[in-house]
Amino acid sequence: MGRIFIARLAGVAVFDPAGDQIGRVRDIVVGLRAPGQPPRVHGLVVEVQPRRRVFLPITRVTAIQVGAVIFTGQINMRRFEQRASETLAIAELLDLRVAVGTKTVTVLDLAMERLRPPDWVISKVAVVPVETGIGFRRRSRRRQETKIVDWADVTGFGELQADQGTANLLAAFETLRAADLANALRSLPLRRRAQVAAALVDERLADLLEELPEDEQVEILDTLDAERAADVLEAMNPDDAADLLHELPPDRAERLLQLMEPDEADPVRRLLTYPEDTAGGLMTTDPVILTPDATVADALAAVRNPDLTPALAAQVYVSRPPAETPTGRFLGVAHFQRLLREPPSTLVGGVVDRTVDPLRAGIRLPGVASYFATYNLVAAPVIDDDGRLLGAVTVDDVLDHMLPEDWRAEDREGGADGTP
Repeated sequence: MGRIFIARLAGVAVFDPAGDQIGRVRDIVVGLRAPGQPPRVHGLVVEVQPRRRVFLPITRVTAIQVGAVIFTGQINMRRFEQRASETLAIAELLDLRVAVGTKTVTVLDLAMERLRPPDWVISKVAVVPVETGIGFRRRSRRRQETKIVDWADVTGFGELQADQGTANLLAAFETLRAADLANALRSLPLRRRAQVAAALVDERLADLLEELPEDEQVEILDTLDAERAADVLEAMNPDDAADLLHELPPDRAERLLQLMEPDEADPVRRLLTYPEDTAGGLMTTDPVILTPDATVADALAAVRNPDLTPALAAQVYVSRPPAETPTGRFLGVAHFQRLLREPPSTLVGGVVDRTVDPLRAGIRLPGVASYFATYNLVAAPVIDDDGRLLGAVTVDDVLDHMLPEDWRAEDREGGADGTP
């Protein structure tokens, strides 16, 4: 094992001696020392299921290969807790502005290497001039501006920076799913959370917020100005936006609703009229809805939308016009599997499943869960007293509300194998 750049380790799979994957690398734990002395690498932060971060000592690592970290012995499944003397290299050191001689530069990456078994240190720093604003993904375009310097030649590490950048941190995490990015965000120092939230585009931040506990959603929203907060709420699923607004003081929630575009705010306002533990409070107002004269080809094109969750893409809801919620009279659902078996020119009105009665908006959570279990569903329509489609409840929303309120904040299983 030679020199290894740590940003490239983010997301790399970690394997035990038997060759079984136990998790993925999320960060590198180092100990900063006196100026000029390279930091010692203490170990890796590894994320194991269910979304728990544990510590893997560097002394247990036997190989670091392309796409794989291999360790020996046992790994302690106790949740990782960062000590005051420890620094997370990816979360806290990337994007720092430091000095090389008289020049101010930005930390692009850090390289670690083994001096002698089992000692590893951060020996090199990849830097770019501050004025270029270059990020990790753009290095290939302006490689000539990147310099690799010795750690001893760099000053400024260990200094808190209120305006520290995030480009290279986010690049290291760019392949993470929203749920994993949310978990990564929760492990960052508070100041870095706000910086990351400010740097993310609205859609990515919206996806991230949907995966955080509600109190932490509010915490992030509090770091944004009102206009930006409204934009992010618009990018969220209406049901998730309504859940978040439920956690805010009524006057602030109303202020944000007024700042949202009317066509984005209206479905959220409708959802806010239902108790959170009812079908109306659980539903999304944006399922795939077609009128009966649409074709199977139209339906298949609609469910190919990559922004749809698998549950929402599992079926098409068929109603009389209008096709926006609340619709005309609800007719039934056309299941994805049935659509695949029909000629593309077939009208969806001819393949509607009318055998399952839709949910009423006022049905409470236990009744909704029983309905899903009885009919083996991943999504279900919700109608009003006039038979109009209001939206659809998905199984993930049912599970989200049935689990303890803090389920996103802490795992309740012992280890990766479920043992205490």
